Amino acid sequence: MIRIEHVAMWVKDLETMRSFYETYFGAVAGEKYHNERADFTSYFLSFGNGCRLELMHKPSIVDNHDALHIEFTGLVHFAISLGEPFKVDALTDQLRAEGYSVVREPRTTGDGYYESVILDPEGNKVELTI
Repeated sequence: MIRIEHVAMWVKDLETMRSFYETYFGAVAGEKYHNERADFTSYFLSFGNGCRLELMHKPSIVDNHDALHIEFTGLVHFAISLGEPFKVDALTDQLRAEGYSVVREPRTTGDGYYESVILDPEGNKVELTI
């Protein structure tokens, strides 16, 4: 069976990003990996259904986009299924109240998805869906 094993992203603040995905999405971080020679650190975050997100940090990686204002080729967003429309609404409201940006309010899209889009602490677009 073919499936996406994990998605990876470079981050500026590894611990803040780990905490965000643990706090709001129930991710469980594996042991922190550190390669001193390469000046590289990472965490694999596991979600309840087997999906994983790799957060990677290396000081030499530069920030190359502003996710709120610029569209660009490559990975645009990833979606996290919350299971129910009221959970999308509730988490969107909670994140807004706690200072996170809501890029798109909860709505039903033309292709039938119920979703909102928020920005994580480093400006990556995360789609909240059922």
